[in-house]
Amino acid sequence: MKFTCTQIALAKAINTVSRAVSVRTTIPILKGILMTVKDGRLTMSASDLDLSIETSIDVQASGEGSTVVSAKLFGEIIRKLPNSLVTIEQEEGKLNIKCIGSDFSIVSLPAEEFPVIGGVDSKNFIDIKKEDLSDLIKKTVFAASIDEKKGILTGCLINFKPENIEMVALDGFRMAVANKDASTGTDRRIIVPARILSEINKIIADDEGSDSVSLVIEDKKLEILTEDTRVVARLLEGEFIKYTDIIPQNWKTRVVTGREDVLSSIERASLLAKEGKNNLVKLSISEGSIDISSRSEEGNVNEHVGADVQGPDLVIGFNSKYLLDVLKSISDEEIAFELGTSVSSCLIKPVDGKDYTYLVLPVRITVA
Repeated sequence: MKFTCTQIALAKAINTVSRAVSVRTTIPILKGILMTVKDGRLTMSASDLDLSIETSIDVQASGEGSTVVSAKLFGEIIRKLPNSLVTIEQEEGKLNIKCIGSDFSIVSLPAEEFPVIGGVDSKNFIDIKKEDLSDLIKKTVFAASIDEKKGILTGCLINFKPENIEMVALDGFRMAVANKDASTGTDRRIIVPARILSEINKIIADDEGSDSVSLVIEDKKLEILTEDTRVVARLLEGEFIKYTDIIPQNWKTRVVTGREDVLSSIERASLLAKEGKNNLVKLSISEGSIDISSRSEEGNVNEHVGADVQGPDLVIGFNSKYLLDVLKSISDEEIAFELGTSVSSCLIKPVDGKDYTYLVLPVRITVA
C-alpha cells in the first residue's frame, strides 16, 4: 500500500473517524484506524463496537492494501505535519510517513484483526436535511441521562412518522421534545444512544457535501450516509417511557418573554447559584415581569425581566443549568413558560407552533 494526499484532507478524515475510536477498551485493535487503499480512494474506518465510522478521500495511489495504525499516534503525527503533500507507504509491520523533511516509521497491525463494520441490509432510505437533523439533535440530546445505570434514558427516542420526525430525551429531571416536518414514508420508533447522536452531529457539521443525509434503519442498527462518510450505530433495546403522559395539558400561569433577556439574566444569577445548593435560581412571576434571584454565602443577585404574564402570580425555583440548557438550544426571539404551581413541572414552548416542548421539574423552595 502506497499513496500520496494532502495533509489537510488526511487530517480531516482522521478527525472524522477518530470519533469512533475506543479509549477505554482492553482490545488493542479497537484503538486503531483501519486504512484501505483501493481504486484511487483511501478509506479509513474506526469502531468501538457501538459506533462505527468509515470515511473516504481521493488519493494518488501506487499500491493497494490495508493496515491498522494507532489512532492517537497517527493522528498526532499527521496534525503536526506541515500543510503539504504526505506520502504513506506500508511495509511489513510498519507504516512509513513522509512529508517534506519529516520521515516517520510507526508500528502497524494486520488489517485482518480489525472488526468488520458491515452495514444494514434495508434499501429503504429516509432522506433528511442535514440542518434539520442537526437541529433535532441540538434541541434534545442534552436532556438525556449520562448515568449508564439509567439504561434506556441514556438514549434519544426518534419517532418517525410519515410526514414528521420527532426526537425525545429525558433524564428524570427534565425532558426535551423536538419536531421537524419531513416526508419519511415510514412509521417506526428507534432509540439511539445520546453520545452517538452527539458524534453524528459533529460529523454532519463537518461534512461539506450535499445538503441532506440518508438514514437506513434495521432492528438493531442505524446507518447514516453522507457523501463521503458512513456511520453505523448500535440501537438501544427496550421500551421508552410514555413521555406524552407526563406533559401537563393545562396551565395556570403563562409567561411570554424575550429568550435572550431571560437567558442573560439567568446566566448572571447562576454565578451565585453555583456557590449555593442545586444551582438554585428563584423566579418570582407577577404582572408584567419576572424577577430572577439567587443567594448564597457569597452574596445575592436580583434580575428584572419584562414579560407578558397571564394568570396568578407565582414563585418557583429551578436548577439554573436545566433552564440554561434549554434556552441555549433554541433561537426563537420569544418563548413561553407554562406553569401550574410552585411544585409542578414547567413547560417551555414556542409562542406559536409545536417545534419543541421542554419540561423542567422545579426545585422545592421556602417562599418567604
